[in-house]
Amino acid sequence: MKLEEVKSALAQLDTIAFQLPNGTLVPNHFHVTEVGKITKHFIDCGGTVRHEEVVNFQLWNANDYDHRLHPEKLVNIIALSQKTLDIGNLEVEVEYQGQTIEKYSLDFDGTHFLLTTKQTDCLAKDQCGIPTEKPRVKLSELQQTGCAPGSGCC
Repeated sequence: MKLEEVKSALAQLDTIAFQLPNGTLVPNHFHVTEVGKITKHFIDCGGTVRHEEVVNFQLWNANDYDHRLHPEKLVNIIALSQKTLDIGNLEVEVEYQGQTIEKYSLDFDGTHFLLTTKQTDCLAKDQCGIPTEKPRVKLSELQQTGCAPGSGCC
């Protein structure tokens, strides 16, 4: 989900809720402690130099049950971050404290922001000798073709 999509979703909401991949909600007394731009400049295992930027939201549970974060407050924090840090319409990732700091992608279902899982991947499979996955074909869907004697197909 891109930052402008987050802002559009916030404009429709009276309250903010984040849902973890297991379906539970982040406690409603969470705080967004950071909105930032994360820049990753790296080389993959195939030798290609890469550059990525994302917007990062850090969610934190405080023992402060009286100060819920409202959508308009988060919109103001985002606007200040965009102006101060020169943040464009980048993909948003979310950090949340689980067993360790967990990173999620973000989606929206019309009511809740959904924290979706992220996976590691090899970005240079062709250079590492990792075979591409062959498409699976159901034998029952293959057309029966036969070879006629003398046709040269067998």
